[in-house]
Amino acid sequence: MQETLSRRKFFNKVGTGGAAAAGLAGLAAPALGGSPASGPNRILKRPSSPRAMATAAPAVAGLNLNVTKIESTLVNIPYRPVPGRRMLAENFEWTYFLIHKVTLACGVVGFGETMSYYTWGTPTEKAIAYARGRNAAELMWDDSLGAGLQMALFDAVGKANDVPIYRLLGPKIRDRAFISWWDLDMTGEDWISECREAHAQGYTAFKTKGRPWRDLVEDCRTLCKTLPPYFTIDMDFNEFLLDVSRATQVLQELAEFPNVAAFESPIPQGDVWGNHFLRSQTRVPIAMHYGNPPVMTALKEEVCDVFVVGGGASAVLQTGAVLAMANKPFWLQLVGTEVTATFALHLAAVVSHAMWPAVNCHQLHVQSLIKPGIAVTNGTAAVPERPGLGIDLNEDAVAKYRIEPLARPLEPPEALMVVRWPTGASNYFAYSSQYWSDFRYGRLPLFVKGVRFEYVPNNGSREWKELHEKAKKGTVFSEQRIL
Repeated sequence: MQETLSRRKFFNKVGTGGAAAAGLAGLAAPALGGSPASGPNRILKRPSSPRAMATAAPAVAGLNLNVTKIESTLVNIPYRPVPGRRMLAENFEWTYFLIHKVTLACGVVGFGETMSYYTWGTPTEKAIAYARGRNAAELMWDDSLGAGLQMALFDAVGKANDVPIYRLLGPKIRDRAFISWWDLDMTGEDWISECREAHAQGYTAFKTKGRPWRDLVEDCRTLCKTLPPYFTIDMDFNEFLLDVSRATQVLQELAEFPNVAAFESPIPQGDVWGNHFLRSQTRVPIAMHYGNPPVMTALKEEVCDVFVVGGGASAVLQTGAVLAMANKPFWLQLVGTEVTATFALHLAAVVSHAMWPAVNCHQLHVQSLIKPGIAVTNGTAAVPERPGLGIDLNEDAVAKYRIEPLARPLEPPEALMVVRWPTGASNYFAYSSQYWSDFRYGRLPLFVKGVRFEYVPNNGSREWKELHEKAKKGTVFSEQRIL
């Protein structure tokens, strides 16, 4: 077994003296309950100049860890056909990623990625400018720098020390980490297709969405008939059940399917009493995103069984320590391609209570950005042992899907969607935000038996164009089917 690189041994490796100690002040994670030790907004107020910081930079085995160059490349990676059908209008932006490369003065290059439109933190131009000329070991714990930049800094420091990232994070707890497949809400048939693909690739867990515009119980019935008994489902409601009066019956019906293993955020997370009550009404564990309600309230009032944890390295380790003391399991949710998923494997290696399958959503796309790809067996993936992230960037894929920076904000694709009610009535929408709003604020019935969601293909007809134009102005209700 490889020896963990402790802080003391790291300091000994970089040498002694005030300059080395000062340069490595940010190596360790912030104290429990604290905030990141640095950040472009806070540290810029320090009296230290970039020149002084550079002078204080340590050398690891004679190598200078100063950041000399940061490059960012935008790529647009298409969806696979089945998830792409549903992601068309709901999460069309999830194909855009920024690949960040950090070059150190010693010549070592680290890389990371930011999911441009869905991330816990986007590296800003100010953060990138701040990082140039500073020591990577000091910077890497600073969550405020953003996802891809922090990832690249960890990768570079790990490579410079010839150790995998997890050895910079803490003692290794597991060699293999739990990992899940992910998809949006779909028809029962598409769910079956995706779960078959997931199972063929070694996955044993599937996170998806429970939505009021589908006959959720019937779709689950269709899916679960095809699943082996060990294949589990996490149903994420994003609070769409709204309150206990609606949630209790739906959750009890879904709990009849043995494959259903978790209900995530069934009602608003701030409804402390309601979530506590729901736990008593179902055999299925309730999962909630960490932080809402405040963790001490969540623990004291026993609002959930499992937590969902995301964020930067410092935040994850701090949260992991709190949940370990409370003996509460969680899953990591860091969304991106296999680059982000690999970083999550390193985090999972050192946080004891990351006992549920991580959600990374990297299975959505047609192309992997890393070599080798993540191999899953028995629902787990090996934590890399090579230095840094322990993977290589697929430069051919980056070149293939590289695009120029976007000149203007993304516009949603042209689409016409319909919710068809069992009464024969229909509601038509041009944007996903419209039906989200109508269901979220109680303007439409919730989780009705026999309800269906569909895309209405553009057949080029005048009727389609007129209906689409009306829907762009607001929800169109019809007592009978129009298209």
